[in-house]
Amino acid sequence: MIVTWFTPAATAAKQATQEIPIVCALCGDMVGTGLVDSLAQPGGNVTGSTSLNAETSGKTVELIREIMPSAHRVRALANAPDPFSKSFLKGIQLAGEATGIAIEPIMIHSAEELDAVFSAMERSRPDAIIVQPSLPTKRAAELALALRIPAVCAWREFAHDGGLVSYFGAEVDMYRRAAVFVDKILKGAKPAELPVEQPTRFELVINLKSAKAIGLSIPPTLLARADEVIE
Repeated sequence: MIVTWFTPAATAAKQATQEIPIVCALCGDMVGTGLVDSLAQPGGNVTGSTSLNAETSGKTVELIREIMPSAHRVRALANAPDPFSKSFLKGIQLAGEATGIAIEPIMIHSAEELDAVFSAMERSRPDAIIVQPSLPTKRAAELALALRIPAVCAWREFAHDGGLVSYFGAEVDMYRRAAVFVDKILKGAKPAELPVEQPTRFELVINLKSAKAIGLSIPPTLLARADEVIE
């Protein structure tokens, strides 16, 4: 049995074996990335939870619009080797068109490129940035805070690491569900016949301390909806 976290790990596992059962604890767009044939009938040796999709990525754009009504330029930092990056950017670009925000994608091919990308932002500052969760999110949060740029990510720990906002499917729920998948497979169930699950509960985390550090006011209505506010 292999239990994976994020799409790159699941893809590598599937490429390594088509026989050993693979359970995705947190993977993005499992149909679009080719991990499974469909959510209802995975059809291979992979199943689990698809925690990220185009709609979740698009929600980050809506949050930026709600926090900064005047925002018009947002950079989306995408992890080029991650098969989910295509769906990630598609959701953001669609939400950008709907909210009147210009999305500027930046493809990052290795973790070493991250610092240089942020250094370039000192010369051409966006109104905000969105970070793909499979990138080094802690470093991205630190760099964004140092440059006083609002940063959003669909990954809970991002806000705890200094990012402004995170919005993501409830992680604890998905880890527990991964254990249920493991239990069923060990008792004889086939991954091909276990439907992929999608999160039913999402969590909004706002780092109010970071907001104050970059001189940004968070609307009271958004604070009231937050599942956690870091002060």
